[in-house]
Amino acid sequence: MRNQEIVCPSSRAILRAMLGLAIASSVRLLPIPSVLAEEPEKSPKPPMAKRINSRVMPAFQTLADNTPAQLAWNAKTIEQHKAWQEKFHAKMIELLGRTPERVPLEVRWAGKKDFPKLTRHKVYVRTEANYWSPAYYFVPKQLRGRTPAVVCLHGHSGIFPYIREGTEAERKKCKEHSLDYAVYFAEHGYVTIAPVVRGWDETVADQDSGARNPRSCRRVTMDAFLMGMTPMGLRCWDAMRLVDFLQKQKEVDAERIGVAGLSGGGTLSLYLPVLDKRIKLAMIGGAFSSYRASIYSIGHCICNCLPHIMQYGDMEEVVASYAPLPVLLINGTKDPIFPIKEAKQGYAMLREVYELLGAGENVDADFFDGPHSWSNKKTLGFLAKHFGN
Repeated sequence: MRNQEIVCPSSRAILRAMLGLAIASSVRLLPIPSVLAEEPEKSPKPPMAKRINSRVMPAFQTLADNTPAQLAWNAKTIEQHKAWQEKFHAKMIELLGRTPERVPLEVRWAGKKDFPKLTRHKVYVRTEANYWSPAYYFVPKQLRGRTPAVVCLHGHSGIFPYIREGTEAERKKCKEHSLDYAVYFAEHGYVTIAPVVRGWDETVADQDSGARNPRSCRRVTMDAFLMGMTPMGLRCWDAMRLVDFLQKQKEVDAERIGVAGLSGGGTLSLYLPVLDKRIKLAMIGGAFSSYRASIYSIGHCICNCLPHIMQYGDMEEVVASYAPLPVLLINGTKDPIFPIKEAKQGYAMLREVYELLGAGENVDADFFDGPHSWSNKKTLGFLAKHFGN
């Protein structure tokens, strides 16, 4: 027999072959994932114009774009203005909400302090069945008969920096932002009253989260809304009862009462003439712009929100609804929360309204170079012009 070379496989090779046969005979082969396997279908990325929005602010801006003011002023004649004014005034009364039941006027005199040019009294005026509005009543010492009076409404800093009282920080803020107009006007011969606006300082309930001073605007707003009221309507109601008080004082000329306010107080000064025809002039500080540019688009206290107002008109319509009442607008050109561009646009429209009524001299503006602040650049001249020296 012919000799042949015999090649013996290694033990490792034999084991590998046996394992392969066993797997092949007993296990059903499964597809093996690989880069060649079919990938799941992906949704195509939509073009920019078709991308969906899930953010709140763009949605609300679109809603505002599609909400035209139903009662925007566009009168061309005095008759048209009067017809519009009647409709808009009625709508404003509705939007400001119902007011408390009137109770007989009661006053408690709680304190008195003398200053070189004036006397300051602390009073409590009963404005409804179970609420007494605290107020500081300033009477000049040099009076010649009955004198014009001004209701002076404070903003969100509370009453103390507005009457030259409080902490060192509050007094500093008073000086830097000219918040002491109630005292300032009294030093220049006008009777003034500065209430502790409902929801601040001694009237506070639940403390607003994040507020540095005692205030409860959230509680006032929530409860007012649930009762068919508004915080502006309630606070104006308190101011109206202070007008009742002023008209009973021997030093006050009952036919010459005005209102002045900054920031939240400016907002109340915007609305008070709507509710009270006894107000004969208004000085609106740090509160006039457009709803869209300010309260709608910028972080403001909830108490500044008047439900439904943008459906019917803007701030200039509110003022036009009581034209030709003398009005002075006071705005800092650098005010970050009431943009000056829209304030100037609103003022331009009011010029048209007052000129149409033959009362162009009754509306004026002090657009000063400054922040969210008060300015007395034009106030005394405005008061003298419309109330007399």
